[in-house]
Amino acid sequence: MSDVDLAVERLVRDFLHQHAPGVAFGGEEYGFPPGVVDEQWVLDPVDGTVNFVHGIPLCAVSLALRRGDRAVLGVIAAPFLGTSYWAAEGRGAFRNGQPIMASRRHALDQAVVAVGDYGTGAGAASRNRAAVSLHRRLADQVQRVRMLGSAAMDLVWVAEGALDASITLGNRVWDMAAGVVIAREAGAVVVDVDGSPHDCTSAITIAVAEPLALPVTELVRAAMREGGHLPA
Repeated sequence: MSDVDLAVERLVRDFLHQHAPGVAFGGEEYGFPPGVVDEQWVLDPVDGTVNFVHGIPLCAVSLALRRGDRAVLGVIAAPFLGTSYWAAEGRGAFRNGQPIMASRRHALDQAVVAVGDYGTGAGAASRNRAAVSLHRRLADQVQRVRMLGSAAMDLVWVAEGALDASITLGNRVWDMAAGVVIAREAGAVVVDVDGSPHDCTSAITIAVAEPLALPVTELVRAAMREGGHLPA
């Protein structure tokens, strides 16, 4: 957390309370209101805070609108790169106002795949063993593996075809919700580890070019089994 995270969350929260007063709001830094709500704004004020603090420009503001367990609108701004992305369910995905489309790559050995950060805290040991296994398996089969430090950037780059897949062995709603909408609306397949459609309750987050969905998901499942992060 940085002072900028806190300031951005306050600014966006106050703006939305003024302009959309009937919709609940939750953010990574100040938390979420108690109880279950049907509709809610979800904010990560700086996705990639470590990058931001170290002067690495791969960081973003990530805002989603969640209805039930499904994110239906996403906006991601990457201010240091001069890019912004948005998507709404059924309306496509856009970068700086122009439509974008996910990769249609068919060959795994030509794919560039991003993997999310290693975990910390409770449950991190098995997740990190699975991540090591996943890196090893991907290194043997894809063109390149990247670890960029921002789930939001991973997902929008899948949406515009710069990456062929993004794999995060987790699913914190503020990290994922906006990028999932954008990737999905751009034509990527976005699924949980069992291949079911991704939503806010999913265990992990896989966004991938449609032709590569099955082999990538199988690689992830094998890695998670080996790491003890998934039942055999």
